[in-house]
Amino acid sequence: MPERGLLLVVSGPSGAGKGTVIEELFRRRAGLFYSISATTRAPRPGEVDGEQYYFLSKEEFEQEIAQDNMLEYARYCENYYGSPRGPVEDKRAQGLDVILEIEVQGAMKVRHNCADATLVFIMPPSIEELAKRLRGRGTESEDVVRRRLETSKAEIQTASAYDYIVLNDEVERAARDVDCIITAEKLRSQRYTGGFLA
Repeated sequence: MPERGLLLVVSGPSGAGKGTVIEELFRRRAGLFYSISATTRAPRPGEVDGEQYYFLSKEEFEQEIAQDNMLEYARYCENYYGSPRGPVEDKRAQGLDVILEIEVQGAMKVRHNCADATLVFIMPPSIEELAKRLRGRGTESEDVVRRRLETSKAEIQTASAYDYIVLNDEVERAARDVDCIITAEKLRSQRYTGGFLA
């Protein structure tokens, strides 16, 4: 029977580079599974159920909530978003380490619902660099960028509630740091399943 996989929750402000760090982490380490969120919003062109999201009706999502099948969930703009418990538990039982990329509020719910989760906060080098990255995307108005920056400042204040803070001033180094966190977590005495200990 394989050793149970880790649950690694990754958060950080918009523009911190969470997705890029996770992509690099997947290139560096085998045995990882990226947890797909569920939502009640309609699929966008090109999106496939079970790839970008699990697309559920409002009634289906609320039934999942009622049956305690969500590790965490929230409602934004009249739509539910959440992390289904089943796939996470299945993959961990298979010995895979599960990566859950979610926002701060969701991360705190996972901590409450899954005591052995490891929480990692991806920190931008500075607010100035974060603003530069957000504006560099060219996808949002200046007003939206300003609102995102205000939200980011509030999110950064929560970083001390996480187990680890990883500075993303260089993607490969940040991914290496997260890789080291996974290795360290697997060596924790509480997770030790080898011999000799009574």
